[in-house]
Amino acid sequence: MGVVIPLEESKNKLASIKPLVDLTRADMERVNQLILSKAGSDVQMIPEVANHLISSGGKRLRPMLTLAAASLFDYRGENHVKLATSVEFMHTATLLHDDVVDESDLRRGKSTARMIWGNQASVLVGDFLLGQAFRMMVDVGSLDALDVLSSAACVIAEGEVLQLSVAKNMETTEDDYLAVIRAKTAALFAAAAEVGPIVAETGRSGRNALKSYGMNLGLAFQLVDDALDYGGKAADLGKNVGDDFREGKITLPVILAYRRGTEDERAFWRDAIEAGNSSDANLEKALGLITKYGTLADTIGRAVHYGTIARDALAPLPDTVWKSALMEVIDFCIERVN
Repeated sequence: MGVVIPLEESKNKLASIKPLVDLTRADMERVNQLILSKAGSDVQMIPEVANHLISSGGKRLRPMLTLAAASLFDYRGENHVKLATSVEFMHTATLLHDDVVDESDLRRGKSTARMIWGNQASVLVGDFLLGQAFRMMVDVGSLDALDVLSSAACVIAEGEVLQLSVAKNMETTEDDYLAVIRAKTAALFAAAAEVGPIVAETGRSGRNALKSYGMNLGLAFQLVDDALDYGGKAADLGKNVGDDFREGKITLPVILAYRRGTEDERAFWRDAIEAGNSSDANLEKALGLITKYGTLADTIGRAVHYGTIARDALAPLPDTVWKSALMEVIDFCIERVN
């Protein structure tokens, strides 16, 4: 079962990442070649596990942000390709680790690496990809870029631990939740965007603009993802609808429904999430409560808010095809609810 999530206004033409894909196509071909090269190893299981996830059809949005952010400032060198590949390896490593922590069975509609090769292989191959990411950062030779991406790696790990600390705790606040997604998801979006102007050797204002854009885009992206877990379709999600519920994840639609509910309804949430009674019948009841209190629409409203901040961050920059494509990505991330 899915829930229809209304947007405040409908548009004749839905936003797309196609302009960004088209603009970065040539550089992304080089990124993909570098990914295949750097995922190679004499240890046979490493490329097998890495390529299973790398080739599974992700949009590669984060490395495209790095490429576009560099091109936005007229960069003409080669190092943005290495940094974009580093960003994708960091992302892939976190996915491998996430699936172990979350005990996930599906990722982008395919069996997770841990289901095929086991938890140990997934964690270790993730570590290998992180190591390769940092080697490429060193190759670029920019201490600023290394600082931004290595700091993001630390923040992402902190976010994972923070998520563990609030897992299955219905007293988690919206502020707690935002702290988790800011660290787990938005930090890498911010770093991916910020290293573009760094490698282009632009000024501090350009870095700050792209960092703010990436951070707020990442928040909007994750808020929509969390809404889609209760309001999307399995084919679109690449996982089962309600997986967050079954895993006892505390996301904003649940936080809001819990806080707005009656005492009996809050008791239901504690039983379903904290005690792990996540049956199909309880999922149906959870969807009913989420609908009753309008928490999916409010979650999307938060996403729209952060999308507006991302848009304002880019607003002072010169109008170019690159800026236009980055602007459209904001709408695309939010309009996935359609």
